[in-house]
Amino acid sequence: MNRVVITGYGVASPIGNDAETFLNSLKEGTNGICEITHFDAEDTGIKLAAEVKEFPFDKYFIKKDAKRMDMFSIYGVYAALEAMEMAKFTKDDVDVDRFGVMVGSGIGGLQTIQDQVIRMHEKGSARVSPMFVPMSIVNMVAGNIALRVGAKGICTSTVTACASGTHSIGEAFRNIKHGYADIMLAGGAEASINQIGIAGFASLTALTRETDPNKASVPFDKDRSGFVMGEGAGVMVLESYEHAKKRGATILAEVVGYGANCDAYHMTAPNPDGSGAGKAMRLAMQEAGITGEEVGYVNAHGTSTPANDKAEAKAIQYGLGDTYKNTYVSSTKSMTGHLLGAAGGIEAIASLLALQHQFVPPTINVREQDPEIDLNVVKNQSQPAELNYALSNSLGFGGHNAVICLKRWGD
Repeated sequence: MNRVVITGYGVASPIGNDAETFLNSLKEGTNGICEITHFDAEDTGIKLAAEVKEFPFDKYFIKKDAKRMDMFSIYGVYAALEAMEMAKFTKDDVDVDRFGVMVGSGIGGLQTIQDQVIRMHEKGSARVSPMFVPMSIVNMVAGNIALRVGAKGICTSTVTACASGTHSIGEAFRNIKHGYADIMLAGGAEASINQIGIAGFASLTALTRETDPNKASVPFDKDRSGFVMGEGAGVMVLESYEHAKKRGATILAEVVGYGANCDAYHMTAPNPDGSGAGKAMRLAMQEAGITGEEVGYVNAHGTSTPANDKAEAKAIQYGLGDTYKNTYVSSTKSMTGHLLGAAGGIEAIASLLALQHQFVPPTINVREQDPEIDLNVVKNQSQPAELNYALSNSLGFGGHNAVICLKRWGD
């Protein structure tokens, strides 16, 4: 079996589009939530979202790219190229047949779907764009990345709602561990801050109707009222230790475990007893060969919905066992909003940074922790901590649970 290490990452996010800004935002507790600017959201009843700001489109793209890729693909390609730049390799440095891509999305090209359905309704079927299908289908984020970087190994897009990014990283980890690939780009991408996306989640009563950005995404707070939609992408470079060592790569952390299962309980609600997600945590720790006592930090799914946070608290207690109160817990969605299929990507990167820089990102804007959530939540300010292992949890509609376990690098 191969050891699997992380040698690079890239982000497009509401709190930064480069490594330094993203890290500083996590440390400083930057709030990326603001009034929606992508469209006029007044009739949705939702005022806030966590949009990507000052996206550096010109760094890697030309105008023609915007006509051939939906923004979820553009975010994904951007994050992948940033990750490769950090990892310091190109296709000429690797065996392209063993260079793969696993980048998922929860929804895919939702803006394209909305635009083309409106066009068909107003102008007729013959006016639907020939690029409609290749821009909207979920797998094209991975396909576009592979096309751009020349990766000819396995190329897939996991679609498990909000667990998509974590499943993608976990499956990429397993592909390298078991010898099917040497190096992979893995993570998630999403761009669903548009009228149909916001209206759809609003109709589910999943989104907060709060108008104050500092009271909107407040995971674990007793007054939490729903999640805030986010957007962006998070992509990591995973490779076998031997491959990384041979090419002289800088190793940032190690992936040591992955757990995945299903609640089989409800279409949108988690199992209230948290057993499914808790078992997924145990599976990740089992593969890593550690106990709950050794987990220093859990980057919780922590959506700020009443049902999710309460169920996940029970899951963390179930997964970690009697020592759960010794483990730091936070939800970076308090800063980034909920990036749906991209959440697992940027949250895995946040967990990596916590290990690398020995600190715990905060859950910002918590005024009073819900007394039913009995966890060691790091509130409002980041704090230094000695961390060797971290878990990153992602829970998706359909009962999908995915957890990865990362280890601080020390050869």
